[in-house]
Amino acid sequence: MTHTQPETPAPGITVDGTGLLCVTLLLRLRKEIDDAEVGTVVHVIATDPAAPLDLPAWCHMTGHHYLGPVPGARPVYALRLAADARVTRPDAPWHRADP
Repeated sequence: MTHTQPETPAPGITVDGTGLLCVTLLLRLRKEIDDAEVGTVVHVIATDPAAPLDLPAWCHMTGHHYLGPVPGARPVYALRLAADARVTRPDAPWHRADP
């Protein structure tokens, strides 16, 4: 019996964070998804070595669904925007906006 990787859904939004550190990447990601529809799949191109840890942690904090790495030559990670996601601060997307 062979196991295959589930196919990653096609992105509705792609955020290119090539060369960005995760702090700047999260700032760009937050801005790009600000007006996006719930359920949108976002592919994040991230070359920062911390991205495989930071992106799932950010999704956990916000409530978005981390879908994992996308197979391919470039380091790409997928997430799906959640309806009940918690809002983060525009200037500090690693902090929740609520008091």
